[in-house]
Amino acid sequence: MRFQSNRRQEEPEINLIPLIDVLLVIIIFLMLTTTYSRFAGLEINLPSSTADATESEPNEVNVAVTANGDVLIDKRPVGARDIASIAAALGRAAATTGKSPVVIISADAKATHQSVIDVMQAAQQAGLEQISFATQTAKR
Repeated sequence: MRFQSNRRQEEPEINLIPLIDVLLVIIIFLMLTTTYSRFAGLEINLPSSTADATESEPNEVNVAVTANGDVLIDKRPVGARDIASIAAALGRAAATTGKSPVVIISADAKATHQSVIDVMQAAQQAGLEQISFATQTAKR
């Protein structure tokens, strides 16, 4: 008994349309998420020189305030803690560095707030207008 004698067997067929749709979606996703950076630059050949580089004087006065309130200007201790003594020492240090130096205050974390304010007032009395604070990045 042959029940399927007149029927031809159908060949399996792979439908490519869903595969193409998925590939197009992947290509669009990649195109949208990829950043294209164009680096434009000029190629410049700088002239060379045989002259020695001049060393410039640092235009800053480093002030350190210790935990117990002692003040050090350029690593030299100031004898007294009053504003007038600190201002005189700042004036002498500023005279050696040049015009309008920057006062960099490095205060200990346990230094009193008043000792840092005294250094700021002394810098103002000495005529130094630019003040900066040195900080340290916290370790995680």
